[in-house]
Amino acid sequence: MTEYARVYGGSLYDLAAEEKLSDIMMEQMLEIKELFRENPDYIKLLSEPSIKKDERLKLIEDAFGSQAERYLVSFIKLLCEKNILNEFEGCLEHFKQRYNSDHNISEAVVTSAVKLTDEQLAVLKSKLEKTSGKTITLVEKNDASLLAGLKVEMEGKLLDGSVSGRLAGLSRALDETIM
Repeated sequence: MTEYARVYGGSLYDLAAEEKLSDIMMEQMLEIKELFRENPDYIKLLSEPSIKKDERLKLIEDAFGSQAERYLVSFIKLLCEKNILNEFEGCLEHFKQRYNSDHNISEAVVTSAVKLTDEQLAVLKSKLEKTSGKTITLVEKNDASLLAGLKVEMEGKLLDGSVSGRLAGLSRALDETIM
């Protein structure tokens, strides 16, 4: 994460928290992130120096002015004016970190060999919430090389209950025994 992302994302979060808009702004920033990812040419257009700054700002106003929180529209315009619109995603990540910390939320990345059912995800979420004492948001990934089982990354810790992880552990233990 860049210094711009920390400073700008942190400042936006401070404002959102002060104005009691952090929930709605978090939701809208996630939606805008997806829009930017789906339309990378739009970011290029807004960053194009041959287009006058006023025209670029009008494009932002036309796209988001009636749909997004005013502070967020102004924030996007500010990033555009400073020619750092490509920092939006980093700003969102810093905003999200502060939001999660203030709301006792932790993100857990769950990697499995096959897609988990909704029921399995619910059970896992419940167990993680019980052990951590936090509200958990799950991000699911699939990796067939795990063979079976799960890997869970949460708060800088890795819980590896995958078959490939266990096989790697056995292999290391055998290597140590042989040496």
